[in-house]
Amino acid sequence: MTADRDTNESGYLRSYGRRRGKKLRPGRERLMDDLLPRISIKPGTPVTDQFPSRLRALWMEIGFGGGEHLAAQAAGNPDVGIIGCEPFLNGVAKLLSQVDEQKLENVRIYADDARDIFPDIPDGALERVFVLFPDPWPKAKHHKRRLIQTPLLDQLARMLKDGGEFRFASDHMGYVRWVLSFALKHPDFEWMAEGPSDWRDPPDDWTRTRYEQKALAGDIMVYLRFRRKARA
Repeated sequence: MTADRDTNESGYLRSYGRRRGKKLRPGRERLMDDLLPRISIKPGTPVTDQFPSRLRALWMEIGFGGGEHLAAQAAGNPDVGIIGCEPFLNGVAKLLSQVDEQKLENVRIYADDARDIFPDIPDGALERVFVLFPDPWPKAKHHKRRLIQTPLLDQLARMLKDGGEFRFASDHMGYVRWVLSFALKHPDFEWMAEGPSDWRDPPDDWTRTRYEQKALAGDIMVYLRFRRKARA
């Protein structure tokens, strides 16, 4: 996610990573100039006001990479508005090309750190949140940079509706154990797994990301699903 800034105005530890990779192709540059401004999330405005009112639910993917999963979910669920957050601009451009080619009208993008727009998401507004294959920051000195921490789970619990779902996937077992250690002791979440297949196999509506397809050759994938408990 964003680089070179330690905290934002709300006190969140900023994520680290590249903002830009190789030079974009002319077609994707045009999409960044023309399409992105039209479907960008506008900070300071409730996200519920930035989608057509006919949509039945809102989902969010934090760190969508190349956008393969997000685009497939948007295409398969045209009655759901999907917020995609990704500060790596080359990934944003890839998603824009899929939005353009598939004429997806239910996607909105925030091309920066997702936590910037959390204040614009009303309580209980989200039905589902995805965090798929985030940087595991394997060195102990970098664990503080990991996205999944108690403050983030607190915000997800606030934004998710009762019964809403938080999905996490990783091929890094250290990070998987880290997420379980935080989520299992969080008062607002319950792990949905009833047996090994529930974390070894992806959900039925899953679309593999390009990263996942490459990694499947030698790594174990873990798919975690947590349900937002009903509010008292």
